[in-house]
Amino acid sequence: MDPKALAAQIGSGLLSFPVTHFRANDTFHESSYREHIAWLNEYSPAGLFAAGGTGEFFSLTLDEFSNVVRAAVEETAGRIPILAGCGYGTAIAKQFAAAAEKAGADGLLLFPPYLVNPDPEGLIAHVKAVCDSTSLGVIVYSRDNAILKADTLARMADLCPNLIGFKDGVGDIETMTKIYLKLGDRLTYVGGLPTAETFALPYLEMGVTTYSSAIFNFLPQWAMDFYAAVRRKDHAHVSRELRDFVMPYIDIRDRRKGYAVSIVKAGVKLIGRTPGHVRTPLTDLTESELASLKALMAGRS
Repeated sequence: MDPKALAAQIGSGLLSFPVTHFRANDTFHESSYREHIAWLNEYSPAGLFAAGGTGEFFSLTLDEFSNVVRAAVEETAGRIPILAGCGYGTAIAKQFAAAAEKAGADGLLLFPPYLVNPDPEGLIAHVKAVCDSTSLGVIVYSRDNAILKADTLARMADLCPNLIGFKDGVGDIETMTKIYLKLGDRLTYVGGLPTAETFALPYLEMGVTTYSSAIFNFLPQWAMDFYAAVRRKDHAHVSRELRDFVMPYIDIRDRRKGYAVSIVKAGVKLIGRTPGHVRTPLTDLTESELASLKALMAGRS
């Protein structure tokens, strides 16, 4: 997909990042993954991030990554855009970018570089090198050791024509406001915090028209209804669902580090699908936590 068209598409509706399915022996379970993608596709999200953060990008080899992205592209068959995760050091990120393009992805979500805490100049050089290596549209993910300020992001946008989006994983409203005021519609803005529903309504006021919903993995209709309520600024609906579902969900998520991924796989398991375990160093929910999540999900679809 042309980067400009991709930017418009992803800003038009709800996004999600499917979990990557693994067998008991820890190998990629392609048929189960394809079935899940096909089911999610029925709800018409604006785009899916294959092998993203919730898709355990950090645990995938380059070959596994290629197979995951290819499976998502083939299963959606052009009906919705597929964006692939991308990251690590610059040279490796370029390899993942090339693999994603070869697998048929429409765009890239560029994670922070591995381990180091670079200066803004280094981040700019890193993003430019990845953007220059691909014809795909790129969304840069601001989080952890790569938190971007407005001036840095503006320079990136000037240097990289195919930089189409900014995904916020921090939740700093002042910084987000500065970014939007400085760059306007040059980029598409994506809410990217864990359980992004909590920030969806205030972020909409700042020009962030979309976010990536982990809950969409197992309650797609609920997630679409919530997104629709956000877009029409239905405060009563949003507040009710935040109080009755999202906040109790977050209480479970926050019990251990890494549960932002683990709880999503647990939810997919509870609807009768077979995502398998999370890969180490993440850990799965305990049986009691799984029971709590099941009770919370009861009556929702």
